[in-house]
Amino acid sequence: MAEFIKLYEENPNPRRIKRVVEVLRNGGLVIYPTDTVYGLGCDITNSKALEKIARIKGIKLAKANWSFVCADLSNLSDYVRQINTSTFKILKRALPGPYTFILPGNNNLPRDFKKKKTVGIRIPDNLIARTLVKELGNPIVSTSIYDEDDVIEYTTDPELILEKWENLVDVVIDGGYGDNVASTVIDLSDGAPVIVREGKGSLGIL
Repeated sequence: MAEFIKLYEENPNPRRIKRVVEVLRNGGLVIYPTDTVYGLGCDITNSKALEKIARIKGIKLAKANWSFVCADLSNLSDYVRQINTSTFKILKRALPGPYTFILPGNNNLPRDFKKKKTVGIRIPDNLIARTLVKELGNPIVSTSIYDEDDVIEYTTDPELILEKWENLVDVVIDGGYGDNVASTVIDLSDGAPVIVREGKGSLGIL
């Protein structure tokens, strides 16, 4: 049964943040708020946790295209090849914000992602998400949680999320109502921006 932990974005309780990070470090799965929809995430370095998410999503880990949720742009050089000035300017304009940027991966990717040529980078404009990553010390691998209702594509109510996911994850964070529009996905892996999916977020950043 998942723990249900209330956190306020304006001032996330440090003790509760530490509890969630402890769960992540021990290979647990966490559902947490972002600046768009709620995400399902785990520690990027924990293979068993990654496999659990792959099983829940019904895909093979090797084929998964999940986002790396980072605290800020300083994480970029850990996982992304050197990028040009114009690409970096787009990232600076857009982040933190409701965007996922596909960028060329480097040779330092964690073992489970070594074969990936590109990675999706997210820096949400949500203090809970960024504080979790900072406290953890490395990115959280994340995927959006879908609602089976065709009308409401994403689950927005934390209590309903708990009801549905309590036997599949270790923590559900109540960070208030989420959005039901996912992030805008922009491929910058070849330098020129390509819109993969238009979601929340203005394309005026390009």
